[in-house]
Amino acid sequence: MREPNLEKLNALVGKLVGDLGISLGGASILLGDRLGLYKAMADGAVITPSELAKKTGLHERYVREWLSGQAASGYIDYHPEKNAFSLSAEQAMAFAEEGSPAFFAGAFDVVQATYLDEPKVAEAFRTGKGVGWHEHSKCLFSGTERFFRPGYNANLVSNWIPTLEGVEAKLKAGARVADVGCGHGASTIVMAQAYPNSEFFGFDYHKPSIERAKVLAQEAGVGDRITFAQASAKDFPAKDYDLVAFFDCLHDMGDPVGAGKHVKQTLAKDGSWMIVEPFAHDNLKDNLNPVGCVYYHASTFICTPASLAQEVGLGLGAQAGESRLRQVATEAGFRRFRRATETPFNMIFEARS
Repeated sequence: MREPNLEKLNALVGKLVGDLGISLGGASILLGDRLGLYKAMADGAVITPSELAKKTGLHERYVREWLSGQAASGYIDYHPEKNAFSLSAEQAMAFAEEGSPAFFAGAFDVVQATYLDEPKVAEAFRTGKGVGWHEHSKCLFSGTERFFRPGYNANLVSNWIPTLEGVEAKLKAGARVADVGCGHGASTIVMAQAYPNSEFFGFDYHKPSIERAKVLAQEAGVGDRITFAQASAKDFPAKDYDLVAFFDCLHDMGDPVGAGKHVKQTLAKDGSWMIVEPFAHDNLKDNLNPVGCVYYHASTFICTPASLAQEVGLGLGAQAGESRLRQVATEAGFRRFRRATETPFNMIFEARS
């Protein structure tokens, strides 16, 4: 064993203790989300463990331990003078309010999937084969929708679409839009609600996700303006779309260049290809930050294995960066490619012929 620097070792162990608490706290967030504990505290009232247990129909001793852990994590507030707890407005936005642009509880469904599917990914490391999206645990599919939906709610209509060349005006007047790799249809539904004169088509190769998207669209009142169908990024039907959108999925594809070539064939003459990808710099050293940490870990378990499970298996990964994405669009035949806007979690690009 090499002689360690004790100061550096203690700092690393301290970080690991914090990360261990965060890792265990993720499962606790899942519990609170699924059992309705956060929602029962959403009004901000100070509440005791017994009162919360009665309100939710749960066992008081379990509720007390859960509340204590949440307070230790800083996810809820503790009032020692009353031996009671409360959820601040900010905490409610993160954990209790599904429509909030800061809702975060759904992200931990994705985290759960990485733990459940670790044996499959470990085997892929040994063989070099992939792990298809459809091969993952079911919680990944719902978790992905719940993780990305707040960002779409907050930015898609108000920020992202207005930065594209003439697209917003087309959508308001009446356009044809394809949402490729739509999953449960969160992005498709947001656009359909905002642009009632336009017609939307959602495509995904994963049939269970398409079936779920149909249900959610009906519940949102836009089922009559969205056509969901099972199709891959290289064979969805061409309908002279004014806009083809890829939300956080291009890097998951085995052949993103081939997908881009197909997009080019399906677009109207002055149509746009909108590509939303995880925020990333071009160089690894610039991605060694909290956002990069999230995306590199997710990419190890989900994105890269998905790409390697498909034909070509380019394996872009969730931190591909703008230069690599520009290369994909150029090889696909698009002459114009620009970063339209960005958020801390996403980069939004527009490609045109």
